[in-house]
Amino acid sequence: MAQPPPLTPEQRAAALEKAAHMRRARAQVKADLKSGSLKLSAALAQAKDNDVVGKLKVKALLTSLPGIGVAKADAIMKEIGISATRRVAGLGVVQREKLVELFG
Repeated sequence: MAQPPPLTPEQRAAALEKAAHMRRARAQVKADLKSGSLKLSAALAQAKDNDVVGKLKVKALLTSLPGIGVAKADAIMKEIGISATRRVAGLGVVQREKLVELFG
């Protein structure tokens, strides 16, 4: 496997800052879901255009909802047919509809 080209210190710093920004943005989306200020249907609607939501794992999104833990999220994903590694942007239309039906 070929090594990626080495980054300059400026490129490395920019990449680290971008990664930190994305982590903070994902944490904010999860906090908004937990508080109820963001509905799951709205988050799913943003997934195609918004990398922050689109690259979030479905399991992380579900466990951010009030009353949904890891076990319940796993059961819901299995029932709907969503892979444990699936990201929100990769959900199919039927999978999205079933999640919205369950959680609004």
